[in-house]
Amino acid sequence: MKIAESELILNPDGSVYHLNLLPEHIADTVIFVGDQNRVEKITKHFDAIEFTTQKREFKTQTGVYKGKRLTVISTGIGPDNIDIVINELDALVNINLKTRTVKKEHTALKIIRIGTSGSLQKDIPVDSFVMGKYGLGLDGLLHSYETKYLFETDIENAFINHTNWSNKKARPYIIKGSEQLAKQLAGNDVFEGFTATAPGFYGPQGRVLRLALQDPKLNSKIDSFNYNGLKVSNLEMETSAIYGLSSLLGHQALSMNAIIANRANGTFSKDPYAVVERLITYTLNKLVS
Repeated sequence: MKIAESELILNPDGSVYHLNLLPEHIADTVIFVGDQNRVEKITKHFDAIEFTTQKREFKTQTGVYKGKRLTVISTGIGPDNIDIVINELDALVNINLKTRTVKKEHTALKIIRIGTSGSLQKDIPVDSFVMGKYGLGLDGLLHSYETKYLFETDIENAFINHTNWSNKKARPYIIKGSEQLAKQLAGNDVFEGFTATAPGFYGPQGRVLRLALQDPKLNSKIDSFNYNGLKVSNLEMETSAIYGLSSLLGHQALSMNAIIANRANGTFSKDPYAVVERLITYTLNKLVS
Protein backbone atom coordinates (compact mmCIF):
# COMPACT_ATOMS: atom_id res chain seq x y z
CA MET A 1 0.00 0.00 0.00
CA LYS A 2 1.32 3.44 -0.94
CA ILE A 3 1.91 5.80 1.99
CA ALA A 4 0.20 9.17 1.46
CA GLU A 5 2.25 12.34 1.01
CA SER A 6 0.61 13.82 4.12
CA GLU A 7 1.88 10.89 6.26
CA LEU A 8 5.41 10.50 4.90
CA ILE A 9 6.50 14.05 4.17
CA LEU A 10 9.54 14.45 1.92
CA ASN A 11 11.59 17.49 0.95
CA PRO A 12 11.88 18.53 -2.72
CA ASP A 13 15.15 16.56 -3.02
CA GLY A 14 13.41 13.38 -1.77
CA SER A 15 14.94 13.47 1.71
CA VAL A 16 12.88 12.82 4.86
CA TYR A 17 11.28 16.01 6.12
CA HIS A 18 12.87 16.81 9.49
CA LEU A 19 16.23 15.03 9.29
CA ASN A 20 16.93 16.14 5.70
CA LEU A 21 18.51 12.74 4.96
CA LEU A 22 18.51 10.27 2.09
CA PRO A 23 19.05 6.52 2.65
CA GLU A 24 22.69 6.62 1.51
CA HIS A 25 23.50 9.25 4.14
CA ILE A 26 23.26 6.93 7.18
CA ALA A 27 25.17 3.95 8.51
CA ASP A 28 23.52 0.92 10.13
CA THR A 29 24.96 1.96 13.50
CA VAL A 30 23.65 5.32 14.71
CA ILE A 31 24.71 7.29 17.77
CA PHE A 32 22.17 9.67 19.30
CA VAL A 33 23.13 12.79 21.25
CA GLY A 34 20.76 15.44 22.51
CA ASP A 35 22.87 18.52 21.93
CA GLN A 36 23.76 19.42 18.35
CA ASN A 37 27.10 20.74 19.59
CA ARG A 38 27.96 17.26 20.85
CA VAL A 39 27.87 15.73 17.36
CA GLU A 40 31.33 17.04 16.51
CA LYS A 41 32.64 16.09 19.95
CA ILE A 42 32.12 12.52 18.72
CA THR A 43 33.04 12.87 15.05
CA LYS A 44 36.30 14.67 15.87
CA HIS A 45 37.54 11.15 16.71
CA PHE A 46 36.59 9.82 13.26
CA ASP A 47 39.22 8.97 10.66
CA ALA A 48 37.04 10.58 7.98
CA ILE A 49 33.70 12.37 7.68
CA GLU A 50 31.79 11.74 4.45
CA PHE A 51 28.55 13.63 5.01
CA THR A 52 27.18 16.49 7.12
CA THR A 53 23.78 18.16 7.22
CA GLN A 54 21.58 20.04 9.67
CA LYS A 55 17.94 21.10 9.78
CA ARG A 56 16.63 22.73 12.95
CA GLU A 57 18.12 20.90 15.95
CA PHE A 58 18.73 17.72 13.93
CA LYS A 59 22.40 17.67 12.96
CA THR A 60 23.85 14.58 11.26
CA GLN A 61 27.39 13.52 10.45
CA THR A 62 28.37 10.17 8.94
CA GLY A 63 31.95 8.94 8.78
CA VAL A 64 34.40 6.17 9.63
CA TYR A 65 35.97 5.32 12.99
CA LYS A 66 38.67 2.62 12.98
CA GLY A 67 37.19 1.11 9.83
CA LYS A 68 33.56 1.16 11.00
CA ARG A 69 30.99 3.43 9.34
CA LEU A 70 28.95 5.35 11.93
CA THR A 71 26.30 8.04 11.91
CA VAL A 72 25.87 10.61 14.70
CA ILE A 73 22.58 12.50 15.02
CA SER A 74 21.46 15.17 17.48
CA THR A 75 17.87 14.55 18.52
CA GLY A 76 17.20 17.62 20.62
CA ILE A 77 15.41 17.19 23.93
CA GLY A 78 12.44 15.02 24.80
CA PRO A 79 10.35 12.02 23.71
CA ASP A 80 8.52 14.06 21.06
CA ASN A 81 11.78 14.64 19.18
CA ILE A 82 12.66 10.95 19.50
CA ASP A 83 9.33 10.14 17.84
CA ILE A 84 10.43 12.19 14.82
CA VAL A 85 13.99 10.91 14.64
CA ILE A 86 13.33 7.17 14.95
CA ASN A 87 10.33 7.13 12.63
CA GLU A 88 12.27 9.01 9.94
CA LEU A 89 15.39 6.86 10.40
CA ASP A 90 13.27 3.74 10.02
CA ALA A 91 11.67 5.20 6.91
CA LEU A 92 15.13 5.67 5.39
CA VAL A 93 15.94 1.96 5.64
CA ASN A 94 12.56 0.22 5.53
CA ILE A 95 10.44 2.32 3.17
CA ASN A 96 11.13 2.89 -0.51
CA LEU A 97 10.90 6.67 -0.55
CA LYS A 98 10.31 6.81 -4.30
CA THR A 99 7.39 4.37 -4.41
CA ARG A 100 6.24 5.16 -0.82
CA THR A 101 5.86 1.48 -0.04
CA VAL A 102 7.27 -0.65 2.77
CA LYS A 103 10.21 -2.77 1.68
CA LYS A 104 9.81 -6.55 1.81
CA GLU A 105 13.21 -7.03 3.45
CA HIS A 106 13.59 -5.44 6.90
CA THR A 107 16.78 -3.60 7.89
CA ALA A 108 17.62 -3.38 11.60
CA LEU A 109 19.61 -0.41 12.88
CA LYS A 110 21.78 -0.32 15.99
CA ILE A 111 20.99 2.83 17.97
CA ILE A 112 23.13 3.95 20.90
CA ARG A 113 22.33 7.05 22.94
CA ILE A 114 25.28 8.87 24.49
CA GLY A 115 23.72 11.31 26.93
CA THR A 116 24.08 13.13 30.20
CA SER A 117 21.91 12.37 33.17
CA GLY A 118 21.42 12.76 36.89
CA SER A 119 21.78 9.79 39.23
CA LEU A 120 18.98 9.03 41.68
CA GLN A 121 21.02 6.65 43.85
CA LYS A 122 23.66 7.70 46.38
CA ASP A 123 25.94 4.83 45.35
CA ILE A 124 26.07 5.97 41.69
CA PRO A 125 28.50 8.90 41.90
CA VAL A 126 28.97 11.81 39.54
CA ASP A 127 31.49 11.16 36.73
CA SER A 128 30.36 7.52 36.40
CA PHE A 129 28.58 5.71 33.53
CA VAL A 130 25.10 4.18 33.63
CA MET A 131 23.67 1.72 31.12
CA GLY A 132 19.88 1.65 30.96
CA LYS A 133 18.98 -2.03 31.23
CA TYR A 134 15.36 -0.94 31.02
CA GLY A 135 13.71 2.30 29.98
CA LEU A 136 11.01 3.50 32.40
CA GLY A 137 8.69 5.81 30.48
CA LEU A 138 6.85 8.45 32.49
CA ASP A 139 6.05 10.36 29.29
CA GLY A 140 3.15 8.44 27.71
CA LEU A 141 4.49 8.54 24.14
CA LEU A 142 4.27 4.80 23.50
CA HIS A 143 0.55 4.76 24.35
CA SER A 144 -0.08 6.42 20.98
CA TYR A 145 0.99 3.18 19.27
CA GLU A 146 -0.30 -0.40 19.22
CA THR A 147 2.20 -2.01 21.56
CA LYS A 148 0.63 -5.46 22.17
CA TYR A 149 3.06 -7.46 24.32
CA LEU A 150 5.95 -4.99 24.32
CA PHE A 151 5.70 -3.77 27.91
CA GLU A 152 7.08 -5.37 31.08
CA THR A 153 3.67 -5.33 32.76
CA ASP A 154 4.65 -7.00 36.05
CA ILE A 155 7.39 -4.44 36.69
CA GLU A 156 5.06 -1.60 35.68
CA ASN A 157 2.39 -2.74 38.14
CA ALA A 158 4.97 -2.99 40.92
CA PHE A 159 6.19 0.53 40.16
CA ILE A 160 2.66 1.96 40.02
CA ASN A 161 1.78 0.39 43.36
CA HIS A 162 5.05 1.46 44.99
CA THR A 163 4.70 5.10 43.93
CA ASN A 164 0.90 5.30 44.28
CA TRP A 165 0.98 6.69 40.74
CA SER A 166 -1.72 9.24 39.97
CA ASN A 167 -4.29 8.03 37.45
CA LYS A 168 -4.38 11.58 36.06
CA LYS A 169 -0.95 10.92 34.55
CA ALA A 170 -0.01 8.60 31.71
CA ARG A 171 0.54 5.00 32.80
CA PRO A 172 4.28 4.33 33.24
CA TYR A 173 5.69 1.82 30.75
CA ILE A 174 8.85 -0.26 30.90
CA ILE A 175 10.86 -1.48 27.89
CA LYS A 176 13.98 -3.61 27.95
CA GLY A 177 17.05 -2.33 26.13
CA SER A 178 18.93 -4.40 23.58
CA GLU A 179 20.62 -7.39 25.22
CA GLN A 180 22.99 -7.65 22.26
CA LEU A 181 24.20 -4.06 22.64
CA ALA A 182 24.29 -4.40 26.43
CA LYS A 183 26.80 -7.26 26.14
CA GLN A 184 28.87 -5.27 23.67
CA LEU A 185 28.96 -2.09 25.77
CA ALA A 186 29.20 -3.61 29.26
CA GLY A 187 32.17 -2.82 31.48
CA ASN A 188 33.32 -3.33 35.06
CA ASP A 189 32.75 0.35 35.89
CA VAL A 190 29.35 0.67 34.20
CA PHE A 191 26.30 0.77 36.50
CA GLU A 192 23.00 -0.75 35.34
CA GLY A 193 19.42 0.07 36.25
CA PHE A 194 16.10 1.48 35.13
CA THR A 195 16.69 4.72 33.22
CA ALA A 196 13.58 6.83 33.81
CA THR A 197 12.36 9.17 31.07
CA ALA A 198 10.39 12.24 32.08
CA PRO A 199 8.25 14.40 29.75
CA GLY A 200 9.80 17.61 31.11
CA PHE A 201 12.76 19.02 33.03
CA TYR A 202 11.21 20.86 35.95
CA GLY A 203 7.96 19.57 37.48
CA PRO A 204 8.11 16.14 35.81
CA GLN A 205 11.56 15.64 37.36
CA GLY A 206 10.56 16.98 40.77
CA ARG A 207 12.18 20.41 40.49
CA VAL A 208 10.40 23.26 42.24
CA LEU A 209 10.78 26.90 41.22
CA ARG A 210 7.44 28.71 41.56
CA LEU A 211 5.02 25.85 40.86
CA ALA A 212 3.90 23.25 43.39
CA LEU A 213 4.20 19.58 42.46
CA GLN A 214 1.27 17.17 42.15
CA ASP A 215 3.22 14.70 44.31
CA PRO A 216 6.13 16.28 46.23
CA LYS A 217 7.27 12.85 47.45
CA LEU A 218 7.35 11.20 44.03
CA ASN A 219 11.13 11.44 43.56
CA SER A 220 11.81 9.70 46.87
CA LYS A 221 9.31 6.96 45.92
CA ILE A 222 11.05 6.49 42.58
CA ASP A 223 14.45 6.42 44.30
CA SER A 224 13.33 3.65 46.66
CA PHE A 225 11.75 1.42 43.99
CA ASN A 226 13.52 -1.95 43.81
CA TYR A 227 12.57 -4.81 41.53
CA ASN A 228 14.62 -7.97 42.05
CA GLY A 229 17.62 -5.87 43.04
CA LEU A 230 17.35 -3.42 40.14
CA LYS A 231 16.72 0.24 40.98
CA VAL A 232 15.90 3.41 39.06
CA SER A 233 19.44 4.54 38.44
CA ASN A 234 18.94 7.84 36.64
CA LEU A 235 16.42 10.28 35.22
CA GLU A 236 16.50 11.93 31.77
CA MET A 237 14.20 12.67 28.83
CA GLU A 238 14.76 10.27 25.91
CA THR A 239 15.60 6.64 26.71
CA SER A 240 12.19 4.98 27.09
CA ALA A 241 10.98 6.50 23.81
CA ILE A 242 14.13 5.25 22.06
CA TYR A 243 13.68 1.74 23.47
CA GLY A 244 9.97 1.56 22.76
CA LEU A 245 9.98 2.83 19.17
CA SER A 246 13.12 0.82 18.33
CA SER A 247 11.53 -2.36 19.66
CA LEU A 248 8.29 -1.76 17.75
CA LEU A 249 10.19 -1.11 14.51
CA GLY A 250 12.66 -3.98 14.92
CA HIS A 251 15.85 -2.06 15.79
CA GLN A 252 18.41 -2.57 18.57
CA ALA A 253 18.75 0.30 21.06
CA LEU A 254 20.72 1.04 24.22
CA SER A 255 21.27 4.15 26.31
CA MET A 256 24.66 5.05 27.81
CA ASN A 257 24.62 7.94 30.29
CA ALA A 258 27.37 10.11 31.71
CA ILE A 259 26.35 10.98 35.26
CA ILE A 260 26.98 14.68 35.78
CA ALA A 261 24.71 15.18 38.82
CA ASN A 262 23.59 13.17 41.81
CA ARG A 263 20.06 14.15 42.84
CA ALA A 264 20.25 11.98 46.00
CA ASN A 265 23.11 13.90 47.58
CA GLY A 266 22.91 17.20 45.65
CA THR A 267 26.31 17.02 43.97
CA PHE A 268 27.34 18.09 40.46
CA SER A 269 30.41 17.11 38.46
CA LYS A 270 33.39 19.45 38.75
CA ASP A 271 34.11 18.80 35.05
CA PRO A 272 31.03 17.47 33.20
CA TYR A 273 32.75 17.82 29.83
CA ALA A 274 35.48 15.40 30.89
CA VAL A 275 33.08 12.58 31.85
CA VAL A 276 31.16 13.02 28.58
CA GLU A 277 34.43 12.82 26.64
CA ARG A 278 35.36 9.62 28.49
CA LEU A 279 31.97 8.09 27.70
CA ILE A 280 32.34 9.01 24.02
CA THR A 281 35.72 7.30 23.65
CA TYR A 282 34.58 4.32 25.73
CA THR A 283 31.49 3.79 23.57
CA LEU A 284 33.28 4.29 20.25
CA ASN A 285 35.94 1.75 21.14
CA LYS A 286 33.36 -0.77 22.35
CA LEU A 287 31.46 -0.43 19.07
CA VAL A 288 34.52 -1.36 17.02
CA SER A 289 35.96 -3.98 19.37
